[in-house]
Amino acid sequence: MKSTIKLLASASALSMTLGSTALAENTGPYGYSSNGLSFPFAAAVAKGFEDAATEVGAEAIVLDGQGDILKQTNDIDDLLAQGVQGIAIMPNDSAVAAAWADKAAAAGVAVVASASMIGDPATRPIDDVYESLSALVTQQEVAAGREVGLLAARLLAGTENAQIAIIEGAAGYAEVQQRTEGFEAGMAEAGQAYTIVAAQPGDWTAEKGEAACQNILASNPDIDLFFNQADDMVVGCARAVASAGSDALLVGFGGSKLAIAAIQDGSVDGTVCYKPEEIGRISFQILYDVNNGTPHDAEFITYPTPGVSIDNVDECVGQW
Repeated sequence: MKSTIKLLASASALSMTLGSTALAENTGPYGYSSNGLSFPFAAAVAKGFEDAATEVGAEAIVLDGQGDILKQTNDIDDLLAQGVQGIAIMPNDSAVAAAWADKAAAAGVAVVASASMIGDPATRPIDDVYESLSALVTQQEVAAGREVGLLAARLLAGTENAQIAIIEGAAGYAEVQQRTEGFEAGMAEAGQAYTIVAAQPGDWTAEKGEAACQNILASNPDIDLFFNQADDMVVGCARAVASAGSDALLVGFGGSKLAIAAIQDGSVDGTVCYKPEEIGRISFQILYDVNNGTPHDAEFITYPTPGVSIDNVDECVGQW
């Protein structure tokens, strides 16, 4: 399926591009199914969704999947039973979520994938939006991974055959594959020779990111750079690197408040800047539009996600 692609000029344009519907009548309720509100990034997306609903006097129902696929499946059923007019989904498993989108669409409920794709990432690129969706609103994960790869190559300049370790997210998330793909493309584009000597999941958290980095350093003490697929994990990994007395460089993913502060104090070397609250806002706006006379059909909506280091850290204001 060919999707309509909208590349916004800036992250801030997300919250104003579609506008609001004059004299709208359908104020919901609108549902947001989160993969897990204990994740700061996911909580920021949900906040943007709720804030946008509040601004137009609409009702928002936000449910917490708690990192559990079965619970999130039940959450979708609960939202449909409550008669929501639209559902935004940040899935725990992108492939499994296709059935949720199909079920909602069959019931005549508009669906938006929010901050993560719906559909099997092994069989479709991120901008090929799943056919049951009104839109996918997210970062272009591969492009963002490329930015981190280019940044890593600059940090590694002069290093021959750099030893790289990847701290991945969690199984089932499309971002794991997409961010690695982009990272490798950026390193190759920069002409940086490297070997991935280890990869372990950090499950998106600082604690498990720290543990994964400790394990890798125990068997690979000469790591040149850790590529952490989320900023929570890079903050934890920084503790492990410091404790081990390692000189490994550290790059993260997402532009969190903690990561930005860590770049400023020198304990982390770089990240890529994301704007999760705006993703939540535009996810709500699309559902609101669809229910008030403005159709959307399998649109892929994204925005620039620049790499961030000490040289430009002031340009990224963390939202999570």
